[in-house]
Amino acid sequence: MKLNLKSLSCYSLGFILFPFIAYSQANQHAVQNKFNSTSSNKVKNEQGLYNQNENDIERKINELLSKMTLQEKIGQLNQHAGADKEAEELIKKGEIGSFLGVSGAENVNKLQELAVKKSRLGIPLIFGEDVIHGYHTTFPIPLAEASSWDPELVKEACGIAAIEAASEGINWTFAPMVDIARDPRWGRIAEGSGEDPFLGSAFASAEVKGFQGENLSDKKSIAACAKHYVAYGAAEAGRDYNTVDISERTLREIYLPPFKAAVDAGVATLMSAFNSLNGVPASANYFTLTKILKDEWGFKGFVVSDYNAIGELVNHEIAANKSEAALKAFTAGVDMDMVGDTIEGDIYHPYLAKLVKEGKVQLEQIDESVRRILRIKYELGLFDHPYVDKSYFEKNMPSQKYRDSIALRLSEESLVLLKNENKILPLKRNIKSIAVIGPLADDHKDPLGPWACAPDSNNVVTVLNGIKNLVSKDTKINFAKGCEINDTDESNFEDAIRIAKQSDVAVLVVGESSDMSGEASSRADIDVPGMQQELVKRIYEAGVPVIVILMNGRPLTINWISQNANAIIESWFLGDQAGNAIANVLFGYYNPSGKLPVTFPRSVGQIPIYYNHLNTGRPPENDNRYTSKYLDLPVTPLYPFGFGLSYTNFSYSDLKIDKNEISDKDSLIVTAKITNSGNTAGDEIVQLYTHDHYADVSPPVKELKGFKRVYLNPGESKLVKFIIKPAMLAFYNIKMKKVIEPGVYDVMVGKNSDDYLTTSFEIKN
Repeated sequence: MKLNLKSLSCYSLGFILFPFIAYSQANQHAVQNKFNSTSSNKVKNEQGLYNQNENDIERKINELLSKMTLQEKIGQLNQHAGADKEAEELIKKGEIGSFLGVSGAENVNKLQELAVKKSRLGIPLIFGEDVIHGYHTTFPIPLAEASSWDPELVKEACGIAAIEAASEGINWTFAPMVDIARDPRWGRIAEGSGEDPFLGSAFASAEVKGFQGENLSDKKSIAACAKHYVAYGAAEAGRDYNTVDISERTLREIYLPPFKAAVDAGVATLMSAFNSLNGVPASANYFTLTKILKDEWGFKGFVVSDYNAIGELVNHEIAANKSEAALKAFTAGVDMDMVGDTIEGDIYHPYLAKLVKEGKVQLEQIDESVRRILRIKYELGLFDHPYVDKSYFEKNMPSQKYRDSIALRLSEESLVLLKNENKILPLKRNIKSIAVIGPLADDHKDPLGPWACAPDSNNVVTVLNGIKNLVSKDTKINFAKGCEINDTDESNFEDAIRIAKQSDVAVLVVGESSDMSGEASSRADIDVPGMQQELVKRIYEAGVPVIVILMNGRPLTINWISQNANAIIESWFLGDQAGNAIANVLFGYYNPSGKLPVTFPRSVGQIPIYYNHLNTGRPPENDNRYTSKYLDLPVTPLYPFGFGLSYTNFSYSDLKIDKNEISDKDSLIVTAKITNSGNTAGDEIVQLYTHDHYADVSPPVKELKGFKRVYLNPGESKLVKFIIKPAMLAFYNIKMKKVIEPGVYDVMVGKNSDDYLTTSFEIKN
């Protein structure tokens, strides 16, 4: 790192004198006034922006650094959980840079005032919170949002979440989670965009831009944090916090791309992960944190650890004690310590100063991390407007109608129709009777899903109420819970069976509780929990048509339901508008268009299962035992990546490429005709895949390289165009160099990763 001589000389003098000389109140005010006068030259525009160029910010950072003591610098590297009297005293000393778990305009402004007016240098605090899928308005969980394949709509939702959070004093969210996940046993699969790096990258970029807006200093914007860096989604056996052991090629081609997309989108911060990566914990991994992120990618923001991830380096047994943990994390590239150890106190706060004095940490390293944190605070405009401006947000909050419209539309787009036997759906609005059954049918809490930030469960529309809102006044709705989500009690089955027999159709809403997905929610058995599947069987045996609504945060193994239910809708956890969205799909007010962002296995024995796998020397053959397959199960998934049905039929034809050969500097135009051959208007998500026939290392059997949403009226056709640039086909060769190899490539355009048209072209030297 480059040494800042001016900062070092000013600091060195201060370090010698500060223990012996107390600053007078007048000197404190003089320092504060100097920074206030600098800020006052900025003119605020109508959006509450304080336009500052990069050079202006860097000059201010250097000037401020030159006045900071070592303890004040280390304070900026310290994130505290909650606020008490002790924390307030640390704020006054300038020894806290950030807070976790503090919200509400009054609470935030109170602490901010201590930092700005009572500390020596008046450096504002940054307040972080897990704004994952909405703040007051709860949108679908991220895995559901990824089922929409609509990054622009998710970007809008993140913008709404940002302004709602900012109005409560939150200026930093620990989102988006961009971990690629190929194992549905891992509970945090619910927080990301699924198994594919291309799709995941599209959502990573959109979410960053949604949270951060056009300008971080806009009062409606909050800083984003891409997490968990890196490969946390590859936790062994899907067990949370577990180890990861993968090749550098897999790291770079599967797990790093969404983080790179977030960095390219301007993400302000990244969070280091809990897991070890090839024997080195991610929160002490110099290769990923510094060599790749900061040096190779040129990331200018800062890295915050996950909650106590630095203290846990002792548990990883790469650090003998907390001091050594601080040394390893900090020198690897973790700039801010989130909370530290919840029992013994923070890690950076007590140990970094001693490490500097011992010469184990260099002052310029401290300065570099502080500079990164101050840079984000300046870019957020916190030095100019540190307080929550309640009157501004009263005037600029999105209306309830606007919030609800985006939440409803995103919820509708997130629904995936998995089965529709004999076109039982959509139901007629004037149907005579419906049995609504299941523990999640009239649940106000669980549709919020994991990581609901500041929700009001009274705003949640249940499936039962959504149906009531749409059906004819003459339709009789019978409701029975049937059982709880995860128990063994069948005593209420008979009531559910009775009302099913009295109805024309049974809608069963089953799945997980919200706390069965998310952090610390790994499941070895991913069947529908408890007695719910047995309930579905008993209703099926009653002879009534069965429509199953799945409400869950991960793919479930639903073989019996898939074979026997008349229709299946994967709804995930949709948030506030769950019931309205589901009812709109049930009754045909919205034609489902969602596609799976993750593969559904037939059994946990297939896991990990993902579409873009490598081939083997013995690909599966039904009539050859000695090939790669199971003896007791098909090798294919229950539902493939990209799968999703519609109430209409879309046919694909006329796949064409504009040339058969291209150079590595050329591009290829791919077109296909998509026709709505059914009777209902709807959206189709057209997917583009490629496959390299031969390469220096084994290539995946196919890779997603593009997708487009197309709206078609009955009988209408549209020509969909994709552009393939050779750089999109680059991979890491045997020498770990990223290359574009000449050769033959397949192009596939279709409905999902298993249903497509194909052609080929060649890249020539």
